[in-house]
Amino acid sequence: MNLQIKQEDQDNIHELSLSGEVDAFTAPQLREKLMPLTEKEGETIVVKLANVNYMDSTGLGVFVGALKSSKQNNSTLKLTGMTSRVHRLFEITGLDEVIDIEDVKGGSV
Repeated sequence: MNLQIKQEDQDNIHELSLSGEVDAFTAPQLREKLMPLTEKEGETIVVKLANVNYMDSTGLGVFVGALKSSKQNNSTLKLTGMTSRVHRLFEITGLDEVIDIEDVKGGSV
């Protein structure tokens, strides 16, 4: 399955709504959209993950890179709406302790 990325910008807030899978094949597409947003000072980037049904370590790596970039550039990265299955990956790796995650959706893990 592919990854669809819908971007909405309003002032200094950028929302990326993802749908599909974030894996080794689609992660470069996400990185290409996400990283430039994190490189602008004072921006807020909200990544909506409600429609992401699968993510692997490559996808996690994109978010780690985006977090580092956002901190270096004094911007904010938030992940929202992820399923409990995807959230479990962030828990297992400890990334839920360092990345701002909001509104985790229930469901089977």
